[in-house]
Amino acid sequence: MARSVIFLVAIFLSFCTLSCIAQQQPCTTYKFSNNKQFSSCSDLPVLSSSLHWNYHPLSSRVEVAFRHTGVTDRRWIAWAINPTSGGMIGSQAIVSFQRTDGSLAVYTSPITSYGTRLEHGNLSFPVLDLSATNQNNEMIIYASLELHGNISTVNHLWQVGPMSENTPMMHSVAPSSPNVKSMGSLDFLSGRIKATRSSSTTLKNVHGILNTVSWGILMPVGAVIARYLKRFESAGPLWFYLHVSCQLLAYILGGLSGFGTGIFLGIRSHGIEHSCHKIIGIVLFCLATAQVFGGLVRPDKDSKYRPFFNWFHFLAGCSTLILSIFNIYKGFDVLHAARFWRLTYSGIILTLLLVTLLLEICTRWCLPITKRSMSNTVDKNTSTVTAVAEMEV
Repeated sequence: MARSVIFLVAIFLSFCTLSCIAQQQPCTTYKFSNNKQFSSCSDLPVLSSSLHWNYHPLSSRVEVAFRHTGVTDRRWIAWAINPTSGGMIGSQAIVSFQRTDGSLAVYTSPITSYGTRLEHGNLSFPVLDLSATNQNNEMIIYASLELHGNISTVNHLWQVGPMSENTPMMHSVAPSSPNVKSMGSLDFLSGRIKATRSSSTTLKNVHGILNTVSWGILMPVGAVIARYLKRFESAGPLWFYLHVSCQLLAYILGGLSGFGTGIFLGIRSHGIEHSCHKIIGIVLFCLATAQVFGGLVRPDKDSKYRPFFNWFHFLAGCSTLILSIFNIYKGFDVLHAARFWRLTYSGIILTLLLVTLLLEICTRWCLPITKRSMSNTVDKNTSTVTAVAEMEV
């Protein structure tokens, strides 16, 4: 019994020891092959990377080593400080990659647009002792930075991306990708790193949600209401108010808010072009604006221009529906949306199609048959009453 208790205690203590070891940051025990030593380090939350540094407060000089592990193919790595903001634009980057001839490139590159190819350029602060290594499936960048002013906290970013010959290519921008989460604030004195979320990523998600709800859901629902609900006499003016509410809400969310966020994203995303998505968005905004304000100048029912207006309203509405659904899927491609969102939206559209089919059957065949049956019943009752009245006379 005693042996069993001792054995269980030993297993428990071993588990606790292993847990403590597993929770230790690997950077604290890492030994550099060139015997360089750093007083502080931190394992970065994404992209299998860590940062090591020595900070000298009096001179605002910092010696850094950016380490990326798990390298199994040719790729570029970069670590950057952004003195002006927490995003990508304005970052002062140090880049390294292996050339096609096997040699290692390491250089500085200021980031001025989202479409950058990480071209060579001077940074806004001096960089000394720049070097890099690529061995044992890990790449390391070494540098000494002379920061302006007596600062210890900076915005920093780190990235990994594919290569095309000797040209760095764009990294993944999917919302679920670790590449859009590789940024934060770094305090060289305390060693504290705080992860941040890119404001452009949040704005892209807001833009996608606004347009999906407005163009992709409210607009089709409004169209279905306008086409079928008015055929039911019991609906009265209800169908009109529901239709107008859906269309106005869709125009406010998608035509104004969604279109506005799209323009703002286009201005901020220098070098990134989604031409097809953008052009369709502009066309949708024009069609929706024409539909909304066209209702204010709609001719009277007796006007000779009313048929032309009806045809324009019908064709513009159909075009808006088709283009909006198509552009929603283009937006999913731009955002690299997860399969769940595509399936969810597809389910909504299929449900609307099924409802439309049922309403078409109901209003085209079932409702007329019911009306004819009721009309025949009324005629028969009228004939019977007339006959009875004649007999009484």
